[in-house]
Amino acid sequence: MQQLPNEDILYQALLDRDSRLEGTFYFGVKTTGIFCRPGCSARKPKKENVDYFESIRGALEQGYRPCKICSPLTKTGEVPQWLKSLLDNVHQSPESNFKDAELRARNIEPTRLRRWFQKHHGMTFHGYLKALRVNRAYRKMKHNGRVIDTALDSGYESLSGFHAAFKNVAGISPSQANSQSLVTIAQLPTPLGPIYAGASERGLCFLEFADRKLIDHQIDQLQQRMKARFVTGKTPILTDLEAQLDQYFDASRREFELPLDIAGTPFQIRAWQALRQIPYGETRSYRQQAIETGNAKAVRAIASANAKNHIAIVIPCHRVIAANGGLAGFGGGVWRKKYLLDLEARGMLEK
Repeated sequence: MQQLPNEDILYQALLDRDSRLEGTFYFGVKTTGIFCRPGCSARKPKKENVDYFESIRGALEQGYRPCKICSPLTKTGEVPQWLKSLLDNVHQSPESNFKDAELRARNIEPTRLRRWFQKHHGMTFHGYLKALRVNRAYRKMKHNGRVIDTALDSGYESLSGFHAAFKNVAGISPSQANSQSLVTIAQLPTPLGPIYAGASERGLCFLEFADRKLIDHQIDQLQQRMKARFVTGKTPILTDLEAQLDQYFDASRREFELPLDIAGTPFQIRAWQALRQIPYGETRSYRQQAIETGNAKAVRAIASANAKNHIAIVIPCHRVIAANGGLAGFGGGVWRKKYLLDLEARGMLEK
């Protein structure tokens, strides 16, 4: 319990159903023997009937059972079991229509499916399918340049329908695709809440928690800087990233092995390279990072560059702290920064 905030803060968080604290703590209800996430929608217990835990393991060891409403054994945003088979088929064949009758034949209620996608992806199931088709079409046109062949291969019966769908999703017409790069973006589940990941053909270029302030503005800026369009999809880089993030949060991985596509000014890139030199489980002050870039006086510029780092965790700006040992700022929230530093400290002890 030493690493958790005081019980007044924790109890207020569960009363507020504060999903920003997902992964930070769990609470058990003594009268029911059930433990929950802080964002659980179930009826709230009295303060004196609550136990708090840093981990799922702690709750289970005390004999608590997982809540059936908030499912604390799954990561926030994780694909539920009833949906996994369908999503596998969708990613293999996004040109398929998956009509309501077929969904019901799979024991999936279309309304339930629509609500899940709306909650976790901000779009309907069929909107997600459309984005996957456009992503695949974008890639095909990059290689052969033929719009009509790509339209037919993508499951569209008319060129006009393909043009309309492409422009609606990508924001440009198919004929403009060759002048714009493509960044495939996906939402991945983590113990700290969902995170948006983006990958170009060259490497990972974006990784930010979904609730970060002004994230839409960040994406717009990066699209302009990279002359790229962000389109929902799935790539081998994003698949590798998801697996490596799981290993990182399990404390079984210390370094990420992923190609990066970093877009920034020369100074920002030097600052981010200095971040990547900070070993797992260690921290540096802003001044120490400035020294690594060759200018010990550029402390404020370093802080500004860190704030503009678009690849959280993999480029570990969470390892930079104030000179007095304080956690200072972090785009994903100081509570997440503390969690990541505590995670790495425990990982070093388990070496």
